[in-house]
Amino acid sequence: MKASLLFLLACAAVLAVGARADEPDGAKALVQKVQELAEKASAIAKDAFSRVRESEAMQQASRQWLSENAELAKQRLVQFKEKLAELWKKTPAP
Repeated sequence: MKASLLFLLACAAVLAVGARADEPDGAKALVQKVQELAEKASAIAKDAFSRVRESEAMQQASRQWLSENAELAKQRLVQFKEKLAELWKKTPAP
């Protein structure tokens, strides 16, 4: 997917610049403009993919944190139930 996106952006850059090249000696300028646009497209794609990776890493960290804390909450709930049972047994019958 990464390569196809970059290829699509590069093709779009070439077409856009080619459509704007009206002067006959503009080949060098056209090549430079295509390179600039391809670099910009590449930078944008890299930024988007790094954001996706960061988001996935954050989601994984959140899942791990929730998993760890869920186990702790279960343990505390068991302890609370045990204490409550002990207190219930200690209360005098009416």
